[in-house]
Amino acid sequence: MVNRFVLNGISYHGKGAIRGLPGIVKEKGLKKAFVASDPDLVRFGVTAKVTDILEKEGMQYEVYTDIKPNPTIENVKSGVACYKSSGADYMITIGGGSSMDTGKAIGIIVNNPEFADVRSLEGEAPTQNRTVFTIAIPTTAGTAAETTINYVITDTEKRRKFVCVDTNDIPDIAIVDPDMMSSMPKGLTAATGMDALTHAIEGYTTKNTWRLADCLNLEAVRLIADNLKAAVDNQEKGREGMAIGQYVTGMAFSNVGLGIAHSMAHTLGAVYDTPHGVACAMMLPIVMEYNAQYTGEKLRDIAEAMRVDTAGMSQDDYRAAAVYAVRKLSAEVGIPEKLEALKEEDLEFLAESAYKDACTPGNPRETNIEDIKALFRKIML
Repeated sequence: MVNRFVLNGISYHGKGAIRGLPGIVKEKGLKKAFVASDPDLVRFGVTAKVTDILEKEGMQYEVYTDIKPNPTIENVKSGVACYKSSGADYMITIGGGSSMDTGKAIGIIVNNPEFADVRSLEGEAPTQNRTVFTIAIPTTAGTAAETTINYVITDTEKRRKFVCVDTNDIPDIAIVDPDMMSSMPKGLTAATGMDALTHAIEGYTTKNTWRLADCLNLEAVRLIADNLKAAVDNQEKGREGMAIGQYVTGMAFSNVGLGIAHSMAHTLGAVYDTPHGVACAMMLPIVMEYNAQYTGEKLRDIAEAMRVDTAGMSQDDYRAAAVYAVRKLSAEVGIPEKLEALKEEDLEFLAESAYKDACTPGNPRETNIEDIKALFRKIML
């Protein structure tokens, strides 16, 4: 069997890494940046950490902020029009998954205009050209969108999210600087961190995984388990550990897929605008229990990566210990277990949407709409 692995061409890591941005731009001969960043990051001065560097060097840029937390088709269309009129020849995406996913869709459509209908990008669209040259700078430690070949767009008209998978969309350069993440509030740090843990655990147990991805995902579980609480407390060591951990699992899950915790989180976000990381954190231990009998010894590995001593435990015990460790960490960083908005009358639509999601085929256990409805009920009040 042949396994494909796609990564950034170049990535830079560590405190102060963004200071190297002007050198990168000059080396590539780039002239004007289209800076995609969400309005809150602009408002709170996070985007300025990058644009101030550009200004100091006399570099041209234009900022695009029509981006929502769950980016929509309309955000992408507006962005394509703005990019075309900006005179930019490259893009800088600053933010979490929302900014980067919007930027990926914009860049793909600009260089592949036959996909101007954003919905046509769903799944594995046969694009022929690379996205516009993109430098991705994350401000959250969770989505790892700076190193993945995936992006997610919300179709508000149909109340659904759709996943796009395209080797042409991965940013050319990632700059992962923990200083860019230091302004994240506790709640966002917790939610994005649990998203990263969900990536690592689902990526480690997906039916499509293989040895290289396993090495990365298991190390990511260790890094996240060791550093998430410290990151929530805004400790430097925790921020640095989470910056690496979320990137490591991004390298892996992007290439092997995920499972139904993500499928269900996507539809919760589309219907209720639930923050993606919160939805993932709610669903992850429930889905781990559901899949346990189909994961072999992998939940023991996960438990041990989360610093559980499994010596002498039976298979049932170490599986339960892995689930408990995830629940415990989620509670310690303040993630709720129940979703007040979730209603019985919405379950059919939610379950059908999750079942059709691009992440569902990777789940280690074959599922169905009725099972997914039952799993959703576990987070109802």
